[in-house]
Amino acid sequence: MSDRDRNKRILLELLREGENRKCADCGIADPDWASYTLGVFICLNCSGIHRNLSGISRVKSIRLDFWDDELIQYMKKHGNRVAKKHYEAKIPLFYYKPQASDCVVLKEQWIRAKYEREEFTDVDNEQQESVTSGNRVGYLWKRGKDNGNFQQRNFRLLEKEGVIFYYSKEEIVDWFNAIREARFRYLKGAFPTATDAELIPKLTRNYIKEGYMEKTGPKQKESFKKRWFTLDNQDRKLLYFKEPLDAYAQGEVFIGHSEYGYNVTEGLPPGLKGNKWRLGITIETPERKFVFTCQDEKDLKEWIGAFKEVIFKPMSIQDYTAEASLRRKQR
Repeated sequence: MSDRDRNKRILLELLREGENRKCADCGIADPDWASYTLGVFICLNCSGIHRNLSGISRVKSIRLDFWDDELIQYMKKHGNRVAKKHYEAKIPLFYYKPQASDCVVLKEQWIRAKYEREEFTDVDNEQQESVTSGNRVGYLWKRGKDNGNFQQRNFRLLEKEGVIFYYSKEEIVDWFNAIREARFRYLKGAFPTATDAELIPKLTRNYIKEGYMEKTGPKQKESFKKRWFTLDNQDRKLLYFKEPLDAYAQGEVFIGHSEYGYNVTEGLPPGLKGNKWRLGITIETPERKFVFTCQDEKDLKEWIGAFKEVIFKPMSIQDYTAEASLRRKQR
C-alpha cells in the first residue's frame, strides 16, 4: 500500500473518532477538510474561511489531497477535542456559537475570534497591544476600489505575519454578542431563580425557516404578493414583511398544535393559482386558512417540514396565552 493510500486511510479513521465527526467550527456532520496547521477537521464551507487566515491556518482536502507522514502525525496528536480544549477554553455564556445554517458573517468572525485573535484561550491575550510592539488595532479611513469614496474600516496590523487586515463586518458580530451579554445580565436580574441553561435560549433566536413566499388574502381572491417570512419555533409565530430588513412585520400567524385544529398541507385550494410561483402550501387554523406559494420544490419541502416541526411541538402555558392575545388583537 502506498503512503498516499495508507495516510488517507488513517485520516478517515481519525474522522470517526469522537468530536472529529463534526466540523470543529460549525458542527455539521462528516467534515471532509482539515487545517493541518491547527490540527482540526472542518467542513468545506468553513475551510473557505480558514483560507483567509493568513499564516494561521492552511487547509487540505482529506480525500483529494496528498498528506505526508509528518502532517498525519500532527493530526493524530491534535484533532477537534484537543483544539476545542485550547481555543474554546473560556467562551462567555452569552457568546453565540454559529451553526452550519448561520450566515457567513457570523461564522467568519467566530473562526477569526477563535484562531486569529485567540479570544477564548486560557492564555492572557491583550486585544490591543502597544504600537511599539508592531501590532496595532484601530480604525482608519480607506478609499474604496470601485467608487473612490473613503469608508471607515477596522484595521489590524500583525507584526509576526507582516500583514495588515481590515474588516467591515467584524463590528456587526461584536454588537450582536454585546447585545446578548446585556440581555443576559438583564435576565439574570429579572429571573434570579432561573438557571443559565434556561436563560441562554432567550438571548437571541434563530428562525427555523425564513425566506420569500407569495401570499394571498383571507378571502383567497386577492392577488398573490411576494413577502419575506420568518417562522419562529420559540413563539410559534409566522411573521411576514415586505423586505427582510423591515423593522416591523406586516402581519403574523400563530401556529398552534395539531390537536387544536392546526395543520399544514401541500397544494392550493381548488381553482386557486399563484402569481409567479405555483407550488402551494395551505396552513389551517381554527379561524381560517392561509395560502402561500413557493419558488421551487426544495423551498416547498423545507417550509412544510418547518411548519410540521412547530405544529407537532407541545404547547406551553405561555403559548396558550399568546394564542388568546393574538385572537383578541385580530378581532
